[in-house]
Amino acid sequence: MSFNNSRKEDNTNWVDQEEPVVKQPPGKSQKPLLSPETLAMVETAFLASTGSLIWLINYYFPLGPLLRIFFPIPIALMYLRWGYRASVMTTLVSGLLLSILMGPARSIIFLLPYGLMGVQLGFLWRRRSSWLFSIGIGTIIGTLGFFFRFWLFSILLGEDLWLYLVKGMTEFASWGFTQLGLLAQPSLFLVTAIAIGSIFLNNLIYLFVVHLVALFLLDRLGNPISRPPHWVGVLLDYD
Repeated sequence: MSFNNSRKEDNTNWVDQEEPVVKQPPGKSQKPLLSPETLAMVETAFLASTGSLIWLINYYFPLGPLLRIFFPIPIALMYLRWGYRASVMTTLVSGLLLSILMGPARSIIFLLPYGLMGVQLGFLWRRRSSWLFSIGIGTIIGTLGFFFRFWLFSILLGEDLWLYLVKGMTEFASWGFTQLGLLAQPSLFLVTAIAIGSIFLNNLIYLFVVHLVALFLLDRLGNPISRPPHWVGVLLDYD
């Protein structure tokens, strides 16, 4: 008996001990067909495969930023429904699937930053943190993930890719100075600041769009995220 009891306890360690946040339709309540632990495992497999499939399709058939918006959402949804342990398990399973299908390098690129970002967004959305805070933290994670990708690809290719980025930014800054009628040449510090600022701004816009998509999508799935700022609700006419 003690062995069976310990086995049952081990099976529930990776799932937060609470029911998923799902709105039930009015009427007579029905007994669930699956236990919470089994349902969490099924949803983990489903959402992990969904996130991996979105990444796989976007890699081989890129549709611009359309599919990229959904990269962290399946993991964040798992956090909203089952908590931290289940979302981490979903992230690891997604990484394992991508490692098998595409190799370890592509798997790591998904995990950092999008897997980590999904856990972070789910954590803050479940605690109803403000959009300003969740977007700010997500932007920092996305920016660090960008530099991690540059560092990893530089090692794999044997070249410093940052030099190519700085060169392109230098040409862009020189063109801007010419249009403004300035005779001075942009300094290395200014070019580096422009490059970092552009990366940060790109991730900021990306996180804001992710929040908008999650607001409409997850509300309809019965797992709402934190409410948007007042000006966003007025602009979108969304209560």
